[in-house]
Amino acid sequence: MTPARPAPGLRERKKLKTRSAIRRATYELIARQGYEATTVEQIAAAAEVSPSTVIRYFPAKEDIVLTDDQAEHTEAALLARPADEPVLTSLRHVVKDQLRAADPAEVALRARLLRDVPAVRSRMLDSLASCGRSLATTVATRTGHPETDLSSRVLATAVVGSLIETTLYWAERDCRDDLLGLVDEAFGAFGAFGDGLGTAGLTRRA
Repeated sequence: MTPARPAPGLRERKKLKTRSAIRRATYELIARQGYEATTVEQIAAAAEVSPSTVIRYFPAKEDIVLTDDQAEHTEAALLARPADEPVLTSLRHVVKDQLRAADPAEVALRARLLRDVPAVRSRMLDSLASCGRSLATTVATRTGHPETDLSSRVLATAVVGSLIETTLYWAERDCRDDLLGLVDEAFGAFGAFGDGLGTAGLTRRA
């Protein structure tokens, strides 16, 4: 059993509160006036922080809309899944649980920005490798493989890429489809193309 993570201290809670305030202000401004018209200075004023604070937490405006509180808990959520559960099944449950906990309006706004704003899409693609590497470390821990394990890296990067494509697919249809159903379909695609990403090298080691 994975040991419980300690509760965040006061400093960490303040940081999380500030990050949430910046994101919330950004979403509200973008929903009202559009992405391009929204400036860091406006975001700072709405969040009641300084522009330098916004930049310290989010080096680029695109970073604000591409992150959320749920994503920061992916590692703990994945490690908390049953030890004998296939890693792809665990990842699917974690992703769907995070989507259920997220604000639907914010999820849809991020999806539309990913579809419509080249800078957001470019930033997302740039982060694919780093997100995949970070998730690969957790997948390796989850399955008992070395952190340098190639199968873990391939699987994690493939999963992150598939979720980006699922989000774009959903946004291209004006977010009318059942997103959770599309996530199931995306994970099911791994099995549809054979065992390579589904099981090879990724069973849990004793």
